[in-house]
Amino acid sequence: MRVGGNQPIKVDFRCVAATNKDLEKAIEEGRFRPDLFYRLNVFRIELPPLRERRDDIPLLVNHFVHKFSLQMNKKITRVAPGAMNLLQQQTWTGNVRELENAVERAMVVAQEPEIRESDFVFKANAVPNGAPKSLDEVEKAYILRTLETTSWNQTRAAEILGIDRVTLHHKLKRYGWSKPAFETR
Repeated sequence: MRVGGNQPIKVDFRCVAATNKDLEKAIEEGRFRPDLFYRLNVFRIELPPLRERRDDIPLLVNHFVHKFSLQMNKKITRVAPGAMNLLQQQTWTGNVRELENAVERAMVVAQEPEIRESDFVFKANAVPNGAPKSLDEVEKAYILRTLETTSWNQTRAAEILGIDRVTLHHKLKRYGWSKPAFETR
C-alpha cells in the first residue's frame, strides 16, 4: 500500500540500500523518516570498515593484483611481504575503493614480478613537491623515466613497461611527446 493509501498494489521488486550513516541515530535526531527506515530495514547486513577487517586486506590485494595484471598486461604475480605489511598498517578511510586505487597505482610503476613497498605512495610518506599525484601523472612519469633510461628506444621501453610498442606509441601520442632531438657537435 502507498503511504497514506488504503488500496493494495501488486509489485515485485527488491530494493538494496546502502549507507555509512547511523540511520537509527538520524531518526532520533529527526533527520531520517522512521517509516522509510522500517520499509528498507528488512534484511540488514552490517559491514565493518576495512580498518577493522585487516585480515581481508591480503585477499583483496591479491584479487586486485590479478585483476590489474590482466587489464594492464603485466606479469606481476605477488606482493612483497614488506609491501603487504605497509598495506595492512594503513587506515583505509576510503575502504575497499581506496585500497583498490592504491594497488592500481602501484601496478603502474611496479617492476615484474612483484609489487614492492616503494611502489606505494601514501600521504604519510611525504612526497616531494611536484611529485605525481594522479594515476595518469604516475603513469606519465614512469613512462618518461623508462624512455630516458632506454635513450628513447621505444621497443626496449615497451618491453620494460610490459606493454606492446603500439600501446606505447599511442600513449606518447596522447601525451604529445616525441623523441627529443639530440644535439650533435
